[in-house]
This record gives sequence, structure tokens and C-alpha cells, in this order.
Amino acid sequence: MKIAFDVDVVKNMGATRMVYQVAEWGYQYIEQSPHPQINLFYKHPRASREMMKEYEQALRDMGLEISSFICVYRCSGPDELRRQAAVKNWKRLVEIAVEMEVQVINTEISGDLNQPEICDEMFCHSMEELLPIFEREGIPVEIPAHPWDFCEENDATVDVVKPFRSDNVKYIYSVPHTFFYDKGVGDVERMLRYASDDLSHVLIADTMNHTKHCRYIVNPPGVDATIQQYVAPGEGEVDFDVLFHTLRDTRFAEKHFKVGGEPIVAASLFDYPEKMKDQAVETRELTERELLRYSGTQAGAR
Repeated sequence: MKIAFDVDVVKNMGATRMVYQVAEWGYQYIEQSPHPQINLFYKHPRASREMMKEYEQALRDMGLEISSFICVYRCSGPDELRRQAAVKNWKRLVEIAVEMEVQVINTEISGDLNQPEICDEMFCHSMEELLPIFEREGIPVEIPAHPWDFCEENDATVDVVKPFRSDNVKYIYSVPHTFFYDKGVGDVERMLRYASDDLSHVLIADTMNHTKHCRYIVNPPGVDATIQQYVAPGEGEVDFDVLFHTLRDTRFAEKHFKVGGEPIVAASLFDYPEKMKDQAVETRELTERELLRYSGTQAGAR
């Protein structure tokens, strides 16, 4: 199992310092979320030769690897021109991943929650073009349910993943989205078991249950929006005891996939950069303690 750190919270440091910081916190793997000089949200990748040379040198210097790229493109958006542009962006990111020997790309199904039928059709159309490329290059794409995407719930998104019947399409469980996944119930055990063998990646962070009265107050009342959090485990309302017990019981850390190899657990802590020097380390140590103590796997950390 690879234990990675999502570098969104330190992306403004520059490639070299970003890598050094993650190494200092004890991680061996970087989950490369959208970055202004590499893989922007919605836009064509910016990864220049010079940028990637600097990045790769820093990785070699510190003995780190990239566990995965994250991209978010409008491949299921209701606008056909934007969908075509998203497919082009995807193709370029796959090229970059192959060049850098990155084995996994994870994404969001994106789209528009208010136009689910059209977005579902657009997503399938995009996958018709992209899946043969993923399979040819040996790159798995991992898909989570995500707030405001055309499919927000765990089970429904697993049901989007399974019909592709491909080793190159897997599911991500994003812990800070737990209460979106089952309309506020927060039954992490049931949802993880529903994902079953398709689950290859878990994002670790906590959140409050936004469905409870006055957990969040948004003005004006009834605004058409979602609110997300990515706080450290224990600062929200997700049941991490049940989460880790279920991952241990399903032997998640010991999985090995035909495409992509080891499963990934990534610390996705975004909300408090000023706490990161402590929380990044604490989250890594928690993950190692809870998921590796009963398995024969080695920690993806230093």
C-alpha cells in the first residue's frame, strides 16, 4: 500500500521545495493534485520540459515517487465543445503520466448536478474515446463520487464504474465526502463494502455532517451550492474507528491490482495550512498504525 500526501496545500512552494517538504513530513509518495505549472483544473496541462525536469530531480534527490496525478476536466459537462476540450486535456495528461512513469490518474466525473441525464451521456461518450487509451498505456483511471458532480452518492457512482468491466477503471472513496455519499447517514462500513473489489484508493480527511441543522450556515438561505471540508481526522464527524476497521477487515492494504499495482491512501488535508507541520505527520502515522499493523505490507512512508 502506498501512503501519499496530496500537495494541494503546498502547491505554491514551487516543485523542489514542495517535494522537500513532503519528504520532511515522512512521506514517500506524492499525490499530485492540480498545480498551476503542471495539471490545472479544467485547462490544458502546463507541464513544460523544464518544470518536469526540476520536479523529477527533486524526487530523485529525496527518494520520493508520484503515486498518482489528479485531474478535473469537464468530460461530462453538458457543453459538447467543452467536452471535446476535456478529452484533449486528458490525452495530454496521459502522455505526461507515461513520460514520468506515473501509474495512476484519479479524477472526478464532474458535470452538472442539475443535468444528470445529459452529463451521464457525455461521460460515457468521453470514456468511449479515452478508455482504449487508458488500456493501451496501462494507466488506470480512478473515479470518486464528488459533491456537485452529476452523481454525488457512493453507490450510484460505484454503479457508474462497474459496468465498464475494465481493470483500468476503479473507484475512490473520499472520506471528507462521506456525508454527501449517503445523504448524511455516514455509514462508512456499508459504503466501503459496496465498493468492494473496485475500491483502489482512499482519501483521508475529516468533515462535519453538512446535513445537520446549522452545521453550516449559508447566505442567502437556499443558495444552489455545496460546502466541503478537508480537516484532520478527529476534527469532524466521520467515524474513523469504523472506517479503519472496515479497511482492515477487507484487507485493503494487501490488495494488488492487475493495472496500477498497490492501493493508495492519500492524506488530503487542505483547510488549515498553518497546522500542516503537525497534521501531515499525525495523519501519516495514524494511517500506518491503523492499516499496516495487521498486514504484511510495508508503509509507503520513510
